[in-house]
Amino acid sequence: MASPNLGIKEHSHGDVELPISKLDVHGSFDVDAFPVPTGREEEWRFTPMRRLRGLHDGRDISDGVVKVETRAPAEVTVETGVGSDDPRLGTSFLPTDRVSALAYRDFDKFHGATVVTVPKETAVSEPVFITTTGAEQGDAYGHVLVHVERHASATVVLEYAGSAVYADNVEFIVDDGAKLTVISLQDWDTDAVHVAHQYTKVGRDARFKSHVITLGGDLVRLSPKVGYTGRGGDAELHGLYFTGDNQHHEHRSLIDHNVSNTRSRVNYRGALSGEGAHGVWIGDVIIGEGTEGTDSYEHNRNLALTDGTRIDSVPNLEIFTGEVEGAGHASASGRLDDIHLFYLQSRGIPEDEARRLVIRGYFAELINTIEIPELRDRIMDEVEEKLARHE
Repeated sequence: MASPNLGIKEHSHGDVELPISKLDVHGSFDVDAFPVPTGREEEWRFTPMRRLRGLHDGRDISDGVVKVETRAPAEVTVETGVGSDDPRLGTSFLPTDRVSALAYRDFDKFHGATVVTVPKETAVSEPVFITTTGAEQGDAYGHVLVHVERHASATVVLEYAGSAVYADNVEFIVDDGAKLTVISLQDWDTDAVHVAHQYTKVGRDARFKSHVITLGGDLVRLSPKVGYTGRGGDAELHGLYFTGDNQHHEHRSLIDHNVSNTRSRVNYRGALSGEGAHGVWIGDVIIGEGTEGTDSYEHNRNLALTDGTRIDSVPNLEIFTGEVEGAGHASASGRLDDIHLFYLQSRGIPEDEARRLVIRGYFAELINTIEIPELRDRIMDEVEEKLARHE
């Protein structure tokens, strides 16, 4: 059975079947191709539909106010207010659910798309910042395209803050031999709702690395999808979420090894504290028919710090070939390890301090992989604040 090709678009915006075996997902730019989800569907069963506040049906769209600001080095081209008729948009994906299709159809009604282009053979030393801030409640849609051309390299920071009910599509195109690092920070106010799709295609011998950090919001549902367009493509997806009282944080990754000799690593880590805190991680990896030399592994860990939390962790691995270099997954959820606490306490560290040290170390392993010092420090500070509230 063939796996979906995330790098192909029908320019007529028609339907294309994407036969993921267990889900039978289809892709379309036509909103009406997707029924309004009820929450009984496999891909929506963990999401509290009423808390989406209408993002999933689009019938009562209101004019939310969302401001998008960019900051980039001189060698990077940034275009704002780009319309959906621009032929560069939508070339790397087909929406696979109703929210993604609605966001593509209606982002013109708001601030248009932001397009970032890194010219070929350009190594950008400073990060590109794209900040989305919700100023008023109300539904809003957005679109971002980041294109790193051949043998170029860049780091892009996506930051979401403020109060909004927001859905967006983000396209990352990493051409042959290029490198792109993305840090996506969901730092919304406590009443915000955000449903995001991040679509990536990785070229021959290209490198893509993402860091997804979800701390704020009432409900955040983020779906990173990666496909390959050439051999030697490499993708690493790292994620961290700290889910507090009544927050819902959901991350649904899909790695489609549709080309031979490609590599992927997925490592997401969460902590939950407080009544009603709900963390969801779905990790899908597909190793396509006729491919060879795939090297893939995904790992999710969750730490329940209090009673009253809920964790759903579902790794899925589908292999349609016998020529695989490596493939596996692991998932673990539980409480703090008493052995670690005992070890620290046996060396004279009080129990409360020992707990804090173990939790900070649990997060620091991922946070320290972020290569922007000021952002790394800020994220650690915010984790410390949430940890203090937990304590």
